[in-house]
Amino acid sequence: MADRLSVDFALFHKERKKANTLSRMILIGNVKGKVAILVDDMADTCGTICSAGTQLLEAGATRVFAIVTHGILSGNAHEVIMKSGLEKLIVTNTLPQGKNLEKCSKLEVIDVAPVLGEVVRRSHYGESVSKLFHEIPY
Repeated sequence: MADRLSVDFALFHKERKKANTLSRMILIGNVKGKVAILVDDMADTCGTICSAGTQLLEAGATRVFAIVTHGILSGNAHEVIMKSGLEKLIVTNTLPQGKNLEKCSKLEVIDVAPVLGEVVRRSHYGESVSKLFHEIPY
């Protein structure tokens, strides 16, 4: 993704002993003076992604945003997000987000229905779905 956007890239190496329990997270790369965007598949309790945001700010990032596909946001995730250094947590609407939006002003939701609809249409007509990774059909 970074190559395609022609932007610098850093990553976190995460080690977990069990689900929702992070044992260690190491930042690899230089984020000093940069806007950081965390990308992940899901955010559940948000402890890991908010901890990563804190580490990025401590490493010199000027702003931190997080983008995740599935915003589960269980337990006290709303409070964790609001107290964190994340400027925004952006999620898709693969899960209902109405109540989460009411509880968390840092949350933003992207509608993926048009993309999923296009996947269904292409599948139905035997067209390439992988092309969606390289072009936006609308």
